[in-house]
Amino acid sequence: MPGTENTKAQYMYVMHPVDPSKATNPELWTAEDHESFNLHWNRLEQATKDGVVLVAGRAQDGDGKGPAIVIFEAGSEEDAQRFFESEPFITRGFATGRLHPFATVLARDSSLVVRSPE
Repeated sequence: MPGTENTKAQYMYVMHPVDPSKATNPELWTAEDHESFNLHWNRLEQATKDGVVLVAGRAQDGDGKGPAIVIFEAGSEEDAQRFFESEPFITRGFATGRLHPFATVLARDSSLVVRSPE
């Protein structure tokens, strides 16, 4: 819809757990894993409140092998890289990840749309 397009750059990072069994069973977590989760959760919760994170979550595959994603906005590619590189699950070795440019083309909330699909 003309006039509703968002001008902020969007990015997505995709994470895969190093040990998929831990993704679905916190009873297997070490003390460091619990600390990593708390850092990860608090960071994303604050970034959501600050209007940076649009959506975050993980696949609900029973074997834990499905990815987790974070879709967020950043002022520049460098800012996006810094945000991604500070992800505690990645920096602390719980997961591996990859950053991608992203563009929302359909959303229930049209303020999230970056561009039309044409």
